[in-house]
This record gives sequence, C-alpha cells and structure tokens, in this order.
Amino acid sequence: MKYSIENIDNIVIFVLKNEVVDSKISADLKAKLLITCQPDIEALILDITHVQTFDSAGIGSVLLAERQLAEYEVPMLIVGANSFIHEMFKLLRLDELFDFYPNVEEALKDLENA
Repeated sequence: MKYSIENIDNIVIFVLKNEVVDSKISADLKAKLLITCQPDIEALILDITHVQTFDSAGIGSVLLAERQLAEYEVPMLIVGANSFIHEMFKLLRLDELFDFYPNVEEALKDLENA
C-alpha cells in the first residue's frame, strides 16, 4: 500500500496513493488507519485524490476508522473523491457519515471555522 501521513496542528492528513483500494490492501489500510485514529488527534482528513475505486473491503477499512474516531468524537473528512466514489458512498448512504471536500485546503479551512 502506498500512502503518506502529515500532521498539521494535530490534524492528521492521510493520503492514500493507490488507484484501487481492494481486499489486497484493505488489511494494511485498516491497520494503518487504526494506528492513526487515536483520541488525541483533532481530526483525520483522508485524501483519496489518487483513488479511482474502492471495493467493499476498502470501504470497510474506512468505516472501521470512522467508527473508532466517532467513539472519541473526532471528525473524519474525505477529500478528493471522484464522482464514481462519491456516488458509491451516496448509494450506500455512507455520505451521511462523512463530509466531502474537493481538496485538503478546503477541509482545513472548514475545520478552522468550526
């Protein structure tokens, strides 16, 4: 799995760099996200700009991270979702769990104004 993590003022930006998020990388993604999703962070921004598609295992990894963060009342924001992924989240009614932004800058701006 290809990714990078950046921390800006206790806001974690997790950039997923794989084009396909499927069962081949979902276990690794789940492990990295769970390590990242701790109660001491202010927010998690998941940048999926490079991702073209998710399968159910990939979505499950993101949902597990969201559930862990929800326990701590820490928001998880998704940036860079293409129209296919955004529509898939809508069809699964998962768009109600996440706020979507076109880029990291917009997500950071919204967190600052919250």
